Amino acid sequence: LLAVFPAALWPVAAVEVHTAKKVDAVNGTNLRLKCTFSSSSPISQQLSVIWNFQPEDQSSHEPVFYYLKEPYEMTTGRFKERVTWDGNIQRNDVSIVIWNLQPSDNGTFTCQVKNPPDVGGTVGEVRLRVVQKVHFSEIHFLAVAIGSACVLMIIVVIVVIFCRHHRKKQQEKRTEVADTEL
Repeated sequence: LLAVFPAALWPVAAVEVHTAKKVDAVNGTNLRLKCTFSSSSPISQQLSVIWNFQPEDQSSHEPVFYYLKEPYEMTTGRFKERVTWDGNIQRNDVSIVIWNLQPSDNGTFTCQVKNPPDVGGTVGEVRLRVVQKVHFSEIHFLAVAIGSACVLMIIVVIVVIFCRHHRKKQQEKRTEVADTEL
């Protein structure tokens, strides 16, 4: 049985790709789509990265960017001259920057990495939503609330210190007046 299925004893090698699940960005701005990977094999000279895009209308995938030994920008399509390489292969980073975001960029971006002999594995998917303006999120509200509470605590501490100092001075004056009267 071991002679028939020797591959079953070897661990399966695969590339794991990591991306954010969802990203919101403001219309007209630039966005770094972060994609990192891990591989059980050392980084190969044949490592390749493929970024694709699927619009919200679920039409066919469109190529966005390609990397093999060096970055290759698209010469046609909606991302022509709007996508640049922002990764560092030695740090397992295969990120790109999309310039001048537009509402037509709403959709899902996929990041696929192949590092022979690791060619299988996960594909990173990032759902992008381009908005007209940033909404005041719960995180912003929480940051403002915590910041306000910290400032309020500092003010209370300063007032308490000032009152104690003032009370101590008043006590010293009363003691001095009492000593003078005696």
